[in-house]
Amino acid sequence: MTSRLSRRRLLTTAGATLVAVGGATTLARTPALAVEPGFDKVLYWNRILLNAYRGAVGNPAASPTVLSRAGAMMHLAIYDAYNSFSSLGAPYLGRYSRIPNFNYDRNQNVNWAAYRVLKAVFPTRNFDQALADSNVFPPIGEPGPEGYSTSIGEDAAVAILNNRANDGSTNTTPYTPSTAPGQWRPTGSGDAKTPNWGLVRPFSLTSGAQFRPPLPGGFATVTAMLQSAAYKAQFDEVRDLGRDVGSTRTTEQTNIAFFWANDLDGTYKPPGQHFHHTAQISQTRKLSEGQNAKLFALLAMGMADAGIAAWDAKYQTAIDLWRPETGIREAAGDGNPNTAPISTWKPLSVMRDNVTRFSPNFPAYISGHATFGAVWAGILRRYFNSDSLPEVLTTEDPHAVGVTRAPGTFTAAAREDGRSRIYLGVHWQWDADQGYNTGEAIANQVFNSRLR
Repeated sequence: MTSRLSRRRLLTTAGATLVAVGGATTLARTPALAVEPGFDKVLYWNRILLNAYRGAVGNPAASPTVLSRAGAMMHLAIYDAYNSFSSLGAPYLGRYSRIPNFNYDRNQNVNWAAYRVLKAVFPTRNFDQALADSNVFPPIGEPGPEGYSTSIGEDAAVAILNNRANDGSTNTTPYTPSTAPGQWRPTGSGDAKTPNWGLVRPFSLTSGAQFRPPLPGGFATVTAMLQSAAYKAQFDEVRDLGRDVGSTRTTEQTNIAFFWANDLDGTYKPPGQHFHHTAQISQTRKLSEGQNAKLFALLAMGMADAGIAAWDAKYQTAIDLWRPETGIREAAGDGNPNTAPISTWKPLSVMRDNVTRFSPNFPAYISGHATFGAVWAGILRRYFNSDSLPEVLTTEDPHAVGVTRAPGTFTAAAREDGRSRIYLGVHWQWDADQGYNTGEAIANQVFNSRLR
């Protein structure tokens, strides 16, 4: 039986060979370097992650649920590898020790941890060049008698991969849509996306239901909800603000709608936008690499749990709430005499062709955007011990080219993110409100109980 020492030496040999071939000595003499000396490895691999997000297509590969899980795995592996060299706080899974006769360079081990996880969670993509670029500068110090080792990075990556191996993320149990009034059914944008994700084992929560919100509007049944004045008010609001043509929406509201959208394949998707904004904020505030390792690990963990909690509310409760385009078109059957159907109603949300209108292919309640946004705001507000957000934020949604936002506070940014979905015509306001509440609870849980 292979001993622990032998196993780690085998891992070390594999890592050292790749470094020797694709990094360290050879690429150090390359005239056009992809990175600068002393570059921040956390921000570097975050950019590689977002490129992988942009390349993810189809169902469920590009789902924010799948992407947020991948982001958490990579950033937590980076954190545990980095934390094994420089104590940043409690580890997520563990601290990993060195073995004699090797030089352990922190940079190379952090790079290896990120690379190994990304290879596993995006198996159709090749990250070899990203690893080579990250290792362009020679390891710090002379090699030990047996060379350089990346076994700490390997151990951190393997630990997170093993930890998530049976977390429920591969559950493909089919979802049967309902035709009952108020309940979600496909709207032409595809079958239900990742319908079992609420059952995935969270990264920090006890379960996806830990912070489960009340049913929409606090009503116990679909019938009571549909016949209420509260539903009528939300119906009227999204009918008028969120429609494609003839709406009461202002230019500013249209910009807000698309700024936060990033629903389309080829964008960095909602989790990626929050990672991007965090990198932007980190750079303006000059965070150290170690500070980034911890901040991104907390944020990534929170957003992964946001996806699980939001999908629990979407699919695992008594009301899998229909999208506005269904509710407005089929209002004749909702039992509410004060809602009138508009059979031609379409949301503002549109594909790259600027013609095909769509709603995301999963239930409306709660809003994933609002949940992700509240986690992002809650983690960063707690991390900086301030709600102040002087930075000007950007987007890569193709329908908001050049649009920027300056919300002023993290809280205002998250609230605007949730509200944008009403302007886009794909959500009701209680989707945004309860998504925010759920995300805030997750941020509080993660920040106060993990990596302390």
